[in-house]
Amino acid sequence: MARTFNVLTLLIALAAPTIEVSAQGRTFYGADGKPVTRSTTDTQGTTTLYGSDGRVISRETNTRSGSTVYDGASGRVVGKITRDKR
Repeated sequence: MARTFNVLTLLIALAAPTIEVSAQGRTFYGADGKPVTRSTTDTQGTTTLYGSDGRVISRETNTRSGSTVYDGASGRVVGKITRDKR
């Protein structure tokens, strides 16, 4: 259920019609003008996605070899993206 929620929230965020960009992160708004989610990126390159209630939905770390996505509640790895070595 939590994974479905994370994927659904991410899809909503990507489809949000309006994005406010600031130095600290982005806020994604729904069609009704209300914030749907927001993201922040720290100086280490870790991106944190927050729900409209302020809870952490997920975190993503990036390295030269790829990205790792962690569940916001448990901290467990929920996905990995690796880059091709060319």
